[in-house]
Amino acid sequence: MKKSLLTAIVLIALVAPASGASVSLTYSYFTVGGTSLDEIERQLQRRGPRLSASGSRHPGATQLEFSTHLTYRQKGGFCSVVDARVALKASMILPRWTRPRGADRDTRLIWETLAADIKRHEHSHVVIARNHARDMEAALGQLTNFRGCEAARSAAQRTSERMLLEHDRAQAQFDRVEGINFEKRISGLLQRRLERIEK
Repeated sequence: MKKSLLTAIVLIALVAPASGASVSLTYSYFTVGGTSLDEIERQLQRRGPRLSASGSRHPGATQLEFSTHLTYRQKGGFCSVVDARVALKASMILPRWTRPRGADRDTRLIWETLAADIKRHEHSHVVIARNHARDMEAALGQLTNFRGCEAARSAAQRTSERMLLEHDRAQAQFDRVEGINFEKRISGLLQRRLERIEK
C-alpha cells in the first residue's frame, strides 16, 4: 500500500444470497488538501491512484480480483461441474479532504458533492463486477457431460476468459458514459443539494 494512503482500512464482508457470488470489499483513503477547487483538483491529480491501464492518476479507483473454485465429478465416462463458486475481491481507493479552515462554504459544498459522486462511481464498478461474477458462477455451473474432466476444465477456462472479457468491456463502457455525462451530472447533484439546503 502506498505511503500516501491513510492507514485506516475498513473491511466489509458482503455475501450475496446462496445463488450469488461472494464479495469482499475494502476501503482505503488518500488525503488531499487545499482551500480552493483548483488546489483540490491539483492534489487529486498528484495524489490520486494511478491506473495501470491508462498510466494516469484518478480521483478514485477500484481494484478487482476474481477467483473461482470448481468441483468436478466423473460418472459413466462423463465429467461435469457439480459446484461452481466465484469470489470477488474489491479494493476501493477514495479521496479524503483535510478541509482547511480557510475553505469557504461553496468549496465545501462542491467537495461533498464531488466526493459522494466519486464513491458512487467506484461502488458502481463493484456492482458491475459482482453481477458478472454471479453470471460467471451460473455459467460455470452449467458445464456438464464432457468426455473426461480435462475437457471440462478446458471448457471452464474458456468460459471464464470469455466472461472476464465481457466484464472488462462493461466496465470500460460504464467509464465512457460516466465521462461524457460528468459535468451535467455534477451540476444536477449540486443543484439538488442547494435545494435541500434552502428547504
